[in-house]
Amino acid sequence: MSGAPVSLDQHPPHGHPDNQGPSEHPLDKPSTASHPPSTKPDPTTTAPHSKINPDNATTQGEQSASSTAGASELSSLKVRLHKALRQYPDFPTPGILFEDIMPIFANPELHSDLIKALEISVAQTFGKQRKIDVVVGLESRGFLFGPSLALRLGAAFVPIRKKGKLPGQVETEAFEKEYGADYFQIQSDAIKKGQTVIVVDDIMATGGSAVCAGSLVRKIGGDLMGFVFLMELTFLNGRDKLDAPVYTLLTGQEEK
Repeated sequence: MSGAPVSLDQHPPHGHPDNQGPSEHPLDKPSTASHPPSTKPDPTTTAPHSKINPDNATTQGEQSASSTAGASELSSLKVRLHKALRQYPDFPTPGILFEDIMPIFANPELHSDLIKALEISVAQTFGKQRKIDVVVGLESRGFLFGPSLALRLGAAFVPIRKKGKLPGQVETEAFEKEYGADYFQIQSDAIKKGQTVIVVDDIMATGGSAVCAGSLVRKIGGDLMGFVFLMELTFLNGRDKLDAPVYTLLTGQEEK
């Protein structure tokens, strides 16, 4: 080893309490114990933070799990509800296959299943856009579950009824059903301007009554978000007439 030894008394090592200034000795090297200048932060204490927000990641994971659980629960509910339906051919007129949903309401557990299934379906289909303010139910079977669904959603319930059934000022629209013509009415002040609305009914056939209901909702200022049905007779192509999203809870019957 060459060179003269260096005395610690003559030259304390760089970083020693008696040697806090910058080193002028050629044998000194920066020490990791030295305090870096403010313009160069110590990398051991200023490592960059991860860009992943752990709280946000947790929230996204919970939402994903919740969505998966909701889809699984909805699938099970649909199976139970569909099994409860009954069919009556040639009612109320020849050629009509009538879908009877009354067994669902005769059983408290199935009734609860129906409202839960509708609540999940509405949340998945419409809830991501805006909160539903009003549930409009069509006479008469839309009255069976419309009020309960509205209560679950924290929304108001408004009925659309046959002509002559509602008091006060009303709006009227005509529509064609699969077995005749009819008229629907809604009270003129039932929906405030700009309120978000879904229309519910048991079965969509030709779509005439739904078109009529949508027209009435818009006529008094409602913002029509879409339609919700328990079943749909797909072979009648009723949804082709509707100009808002359509959701059907259960599989429609096949043409006989």
